[in-house]
Amino acid sequence: MTQPYVKQTIQDSIATIEFFHPAHNSLPGDILEKLRQTITKAGDNDEVKVIILKSGGDRTFCAGASFKELVNIKDAETGQIFFSGFAKVINAMRKCPKFIIGRIQGKTVGGGVGLAASTDYCMATKFASIKLSELNLGIGPFVVGPAIERKIGLAGMSQIAIDANTFYSPDWAQQKGLYAQVYESTTALDEAVLAFAQHLCTYNPEAMREMKQMFWKGTENWDELLAERAQISGRLVLSEFTKAKLKTFK
Repeated sequence: MTQPYVKQTIQDSIATIEFFHPAHNSLPGDILEKLRQTITKAGDNDEVKVIILKSGGDRTFCAGASFKELVNIKDAETGQIFFSGFAKVINAMRKCPKFIIGRIQGKTVGGGVGLAASTDYCMATKFASIKLSELNLGIGPFVVGPAIERKIGLAGMSQIAIDANTFYSPDWAQQKGLYAQVYESTTALDEAVLAFAQHLCTYNPEAMREMKQMFWKGTENWDELLAERAQISGRLVLSEFTKAKLKTFK
């Protein structure tokens, strides 16, 4: 696999949405927009009862923001537009009336942790360590922060946001509530994810829709909140500190 993509398959009322990018499944703006559109359409599709969100490849689930696009941001407006891509995907997941199961096969960083936290039920392998590296770049997990804080609490989110150079283990993530289950292999994970999705399909769709609204109560202002957070990130990415940091990663 060399070309980025977002694709969807629907079988037995389960929509599987998969994204891929050759740079460790990082997320440039066009992939984020396709992901948003695909999640929204799956939520509106009466044929779909449950959604599985996954990434391609065997190793990294998601490396977060596209480094190439970060380097090329030249003004605050462009920066805000880029970070708004993550905000729109999170809000699409939040508003989707179907339960979204996260399938996390490997390490996930930054925005990828935000995606995992925005699923309704997240399952992972023992290789799925997490890291919020934004502060190391002089930015901060402003856009994904609300989703992560909602899932693991302010203390947990603060810990990994401040300790920006450390990968935290899947066991830690499970203890904090990000992962519901952790499996020994990708094969075991895939079997468990499919079985769980199939079981959810036996439930009343209306009851699941009402439950999802209940679980996300209190996030009704996130359209505005995440847009404000994207503006902060878009401004900070232009700072001299961040520009210098990004140069060291080239």
